[in-house]
Amino acid sequence: MDYTSPGHHKSFASFRAHLRSLAPECDADEALLGAAGPLGRAISVHGKSLENRFAIHPMEGWDGTRDGLPTELTLRRWRRFGESGAALIWGGEAFAVRRDGRANPLQLYLEPGVDTKAGLAALHAELVAGVRARGGDPARVSIGLQLTHSGRWSRPDGPFAPKIATHAPALDAKAKLDAHAPLLGDGELEAIGEDFVRSAVLAREVGFDFVDVKACHGYLLHELLAAHERPGIYGGSFENRTRLHARILRAIRVAAPGLAIGMRLSLGDVHPYWPADGTRLGEPRGYEQRLPYRHGFGVSADDPRELDLEEPLRFLARLRDLDVRLVNLTLGSPYTCPHLQRPAGYPPSDGYLPPEDPLRSVTRHLLAVRAAKRAVPELQLVGTGYSYLQEWLPHVAQHEVGSGHVDFIGLGRMVLVYPELPRDVLAGTKLERKKICRTFSECTTAPRNGMVSGCYPLDPFYRARPEAPRVRALQRGEANA
Repeated sequence: MDYTSPGHHKSFASFRAHLRSLAPECDADEALLGAAGPLGRAISVHGKSLENRFAIHPMEGWDGTRDGLPTELTLRRWRRFGESGAALIWGGEAFAVRRDGRANPLQLYLEPGVDTKAGLAALHAELVAGVRARGGDPARVSIGLQLTHSGRWSRPDGPFAPKIATHAPALDAKAKLDAHAPLLGDGELEAIGEDFVRSAVLAREVGFDFVDVKACHGYLLHELLAAHERPGIYGGSFENRTRLHARILRAIRVAAPGLAIGMRLSLGDVHPYWPADGTRLGEPRGYEQRLPYRHGFGVSADDPRELDLEEPLRFLARLRDLDVRLVNLTLGSPYTCPHLQRPAGYPPSDGYLPPEDPLRSVTRHLLAVRAAKRAVPELQLVGTGYSYLQEWLPHVAQHEVGSGHVDFIGLGRMVLVYPELPRDVLAGTKLERKKICRTFSECTTAPRNGMVSGCYPLDPFYRARPEAPRVRALQRGEANA
């Protein structure tokens, strides 16, 4: 199906009408106020006065070494994060807490016997150098490290090597996993939790301001939130399903005093989608045979195509009570419902065509974060899903922050090609059209096929790399590329 991309709207009125036709509750500001407006308003986070409301999401570049250290490509990304002007660097990188928890063979991770600390220190120093290069003050920038274990989606050596907390028929089918594959035991989960703590201690020693205990996108700590049918102390009840998260957070507080803690959380999910035969249009195949649906977090049990935020909002209140005040909210999973997780006009080579207008998917993010802010106003929230807005991103971002719906505007793939976007918005400079992410998804196609991630269509640096022709061929559907 064809949808009008935000970039095709020639006027603000045209874009606004499109946005409000999909979600009348949503809106955008026509006049941009730059640094004098809501996006330039200072905010205190973990004792630091941050200079604006832009954040950069953590990303996996598939560009580390086999033993988990950064390369020149990794350092380049981090320097550009620092040069962006964003005041909150949310995790910067998805850093695996152990070898078998990597989502790809070139992911940064904690490897005994390797000087991981020096690698993280190099990343931190490169980002700080980027802040200084743009004339910024590192004291007004908060730098975090995202800690993760990929769980079901672990691929430490290339092929899937799942570590699962619970069984779910549709998810097992997605991961080509035997329905009788063993679950991680309670002791194994606790050992992984100890690796989160060890990684947090290392981050503190290097000088990171905070760590993100990642619980999103179908990875281990997110899957555990959905372990309704897991036996034992980490499954079944809400208390049990959130027990390991609380255990990790408390242990970090003891082992790394002074280190702040945040969490990136998938606030809601839906049943897995597949490409429909003949059309490639995404469809949630077979959900009717699995009602009530008991295999998700933030999913409607009666209609798993829809969100149900009752438990996620309850979990946010628990995080508040555990003194976690900074939360980065997202939806869905890149493996099972990428149209929701990362709205895009073009799917990656192994994906499906969006089953709804991607702008409607953006509004789902906006409205979910609004619900979270109303429910737990004490939390400082980072929102997701803005890149698809393209030219109109600043207009929606200013409205959401100015209306008190969200505290930070989180940017991911947009800053791969256009890291200066926050600076340009705050300076009141017209956006550079040739740098605006058009959601071609080649930054996903490349790593899905074992190549480093980057903006191959728009960034001259990646366009000149030897992988570029193969990425383009794969995106065109040439199976033998």
